[in-house]
Amino acid sequence: MVIEADVAVVGAGMAGVSVAYELSGRRSVVVLEQEGQAAYHTTGRSAAMFLQSYGGPEVRELTAASRAVFDEAGPLLKPRALVWVAPADQVSELSEMADRLPGLQPLTGPEAEAQCPPLRAGWCAAALMEQSAEEIDVLGLHQHYLGNARRRGARIVLGARVEAADHDGTRWHLFTEAGLVKAEVVVNAAGAWADQVASTLGAEPIGLKPLRRTAAVARASDVDPAWPLVADVGETFYFRPEGANILLSPADEIPSEPGDAHPDEIDVALALERVNEATTLRLRSVVTAWAGLRTFTADRNPVAGPDPAREGLFWLAGQGGYGIQMAPALAKLAAGAVLGESTVPGALSVQRWR
Repeated sequence: MVIEADVAVVGAGMAGVSVAYELSGRRSVVVLEQEGQAAYHTTGRSAAMFLQSYGGPEVRELTAASRAVFDEAGPLLKPRALVWVAPADQVSELSEMADRLPGLQPLTGPEAEAQCPPLRAGWCAAALMEQSAEEIDVLGLHQHYLGNARRRGARIVLGARVEAADHDGTRWHLFTEAGLVKAEVVVNAAGAWADQVASTLGAEPIGLKPLRRTAAVARASDVDPAWPLVADVGETFYFRPEGANILLSPADEIPSEPGDAHPDEIDVALALERVNEATTLRLRSVVTAWAGLRTFTADRNPVAGPDPAREGLFWLAGQGGYGIQMAPALAKLAAGAVLGESTVPGALSVQRWR
């Protein structure tokens, strides 16, 4: 099989399908996914929130710019306040967050307990609330991009790992498990595998670090679905209602090789221990647990735009834990760079790693 397109996008997670959608109305696009289904890894395992207080300045700006797409694409957001809590030894960190993000509402310990009654009395010394926080329908957003990209003519090829590549001065020849793909431009949106894909394409890796994040759902009693997402400011745990149960995480960041991430029993136990210490939930029985890889650059900003040393190669990677909430704006930015209609800010460019 030989496929010809203007643009080949490597990866069919959120990054890949969103940039494919943005490009497909203007160029012929093929999306190459190594797995047998799209969104198999990080995207399909994300319990993402739309949080204006999460990430650095560039991430927060991209998040704000993405809001319109979430509203236009359908009911993809559900209100769920975020409460950052701090025991006595983390109050200084909370104060620093308050100075950095003046839009958050300060709460006393008792006020935080009123927002989430399972918080153990006296455990929380102070808190900050983001009332406008919302849960994201991650798979709904992914399907919005995937379905509309297909309707615009984009082709999605599964089981198409890129095994070798060359550039003849005009076009890429990508040798994949599904056959030969010829394209003028390649967009590297391969998530945890983006550095490996870069090497296959003869480009220099940028030092991406895949970090494993564990999550679980535990049985609980008398769960109020209106409780907020609660996270400690030291980022050692978070939890929120998940139906009649509780979704929780130890907020771990375990360096991992690219691959099919699986939860470690120790990390699940840590999540239970930390949430139980801060609350009266007394969680014991785990319904299900999973893990995903969140891939970061060294400065925790994503990387997008052209590779300065490899003709016809563009990047869209390193979204870390913010990839879903900023996906719409970042995809528009990356697509604009591919089309030659815009440039990528230096804080997000590939050049900063060269």
